[in-house]
Amino acid sequence: MFKTFDEKENVSNCIQLKTSVIKGIKNQLVEQFPGIEPWLNQIMPMKGPVKIVYFHKHIGILKVNGELLFFFRQREGPFYPTLRSLQKYPFILPHRQVDKGAMKFVLSGANIMCPSFASPGAELYPAAVDTIIAIMAEGKQHALCVGVMKMSTEDTEKVNKGTGIENIHYLNDGLWHMETYE
Repeated sequence: MFKTFDEKENVSNCIQLKTSVIKGIKNQLVEQFPGIEPWLNQIMPMKGPVKIVYFHKHIGILKVNGELLFFFRQREGPFYPTLRSLQKYPFILPHRQVDKGAMKFVLSGANIMCPSFASPGAELYPAAVDTIIAIMAEGKQHALCVGVMKMSTEDTEKVNKGTGIENIHYLNDGLWHMETYE
């Protein structure tokens, strides 16, 4: 999604949000990520500008006090935390762990295949289809990518073939390198 992303070419608009819109976004975040509520005022404080940066590829990024915290696909709706947000607040998303062999593929933007979770260094916990998750790597502290489950955990283990998780945002992609946009 952000492989060839360049802020200078793709930014179409940046707007500051009204308080009522911010409250609506906070409610949507609490609904989507139940564990975030006690931390929401720290993540999105009442003081300071809250903006949305819109891009030509139908993507919007929620920017709070200059930090790029969440992004969304305008036509599909759910919020996805950026990897920088996950480094500060790792509890936002459930985690899955791939083995060391899958790391280079994940970091190049590849989707995570089902066999990546069958090796001894991988961990796969129960999750439904379309669940947004953080992909961790064996022996690493922070997430490598944000992904979406394309198969349930049961199907991943049963079929053990095909794409298990779609890679949405990964370390060193265009969004990772994006500077704060004013």
